[in-house]
Amino acid sequence: MRIVKLTKESADHILENMLKRSPTQYVRQEEAVAGIIAEVRKDGDAALFRFTRRFDGAAIDAGSIQVTEKEIREAYEQVDPSLLEVIQKALVNIRDYHEKQKQNSWFDSTPKGTILGQKVTPMARVGVYVPGGKAVYPSSVLMNIVPAKVAGVEEIIMTTPCNPEGKVNPAVLAAASEAGVDKIFKAGGAQAVAALAYGTESIPKVDKIVGPGNIYVALAKKAVYGNVSIDSIAGPSEILVLADESANPRYVAADLLSQAEHDELASAILITTSQRLAEEVSSEVEGFLKVLSRKEIIKKSLENFGYILVAETQDEAIETANAIASEHLEIVMRNPFEVMTKIKNAGAIFLGEYSCEPLGDYFAGPNHILPTNGTSKFFSPLSVDDFVKKSSIIYYSRDALQDIHEEIEQFAVSEQLTAHANSIAVRFEEE
Repeated sequence: MRIVKLTKESADHILENMLKRSPTQYVRQEEAVAGIIAEVRKDGDAALFRFTRRFDGAAIDAGSIQVTEKEIREAYEQVDPSLLEVIQKALVNIRDYHEKQKQNSWFDSTPKGTILGQKVTPMARVGVYVPGGKAVYPSSVLMNIVPAKVAGVEEIIMTTPCNPEGKVNPAVLAAASEAGVDKIFKAGGAQAVAALAYGTESIPKVDKIVGPGNIYVALAKKAVYGNVSIDSIAGPSEILVLADESANPRYVAADLLSQAEHDELASAILITTSQRLAEEVSSEVEGFLKVLSRKEIIKKSLENFGYILVAETQDEAIETANAIASEHLEIVMRNPFEVMTKIKNAGAIFLGEYSCEPLGDYFAGPNHILPTNGTSKFFSPLSVDDFVKKSSIIYYSRDALQDIHEEIEQFAVSEQLTAHANSIAVRFEEE
């Protein structure tokens, strides 16, 4: 890996380079996605089946687009029992974590006759998109469905691509069944997002679409936002490791590569105050590349977006980490908890040398669907909050309104909204 002295110029260059991966930078793909969405919106199932044949090579029709109970039973028979056991254990951890995020409706009253409150209501129907192209992610199935289930969503619809034979990966189907999905449809890409957003003869319209995907899925979610809600426009995966001379270079190198293997646009960055650690990590990376199965993808990822930055001070390293605002942030230092208090921007924070990033991907419980491309400055991980909506509750008795009606009328008149003022005044016109 390249080793760079951390300066303002090098940090600015990295930030500029990282932003090139944003889904907002793909104009040509946006045009293609817009065409797909328009066709699905116009022709419904017919367009969905056309695109499924074109992109996935599968002859899907109205009779085969929905995964059947028989197919789910067959999936269970094909999944390694030990993998199913791990999925079930992970599911418990994920559910327990998200149960703690639940919010209740609340009401406050006063002796003057007012009641103010907030009503929390689960969404009626949500769509979960699960990738199924180059890689298969039953872990993402759990992370998408469980918080929706905990929130109390009435109907959870999942879409995922099938293979040319019209089959969906068995581990994905088993994970979806374990998590409590209601319906699964064999559809992927921008066409699946369009179907969820607008509805077709087979796939019902949803209120919100969540889940990661390739650039076409990300751009489709961006395009349909407003007609439905979305969780985020996810970009390529990222890891940033903050480490000092106490860190194990072999562990750090392994963690960096765990994200670089996702795709050629993935980002892996180490920021350290130790030149020696920087050199040792770089050497360990070279050693791992000789034996890892996805080494060609990793090499491209590191060439494009891999950096080892050597900082003068810990404060400088932390400041740069906050500027990058990585999806995953590992703190491998003598005082990880103290450093954590200074972190403002990160999707998920891993503390200490045994809290490696894959622990969060698969098993610990917190959601692994995280803000990318610097958006952790204003976005949060997928959570139960993403699947509920909140309504304000207002009640005033006549006596309570009488005490302040003239003040409200004055406020309305100051904005030249006399009908607003009249709506209050008419209730006291007999006085």
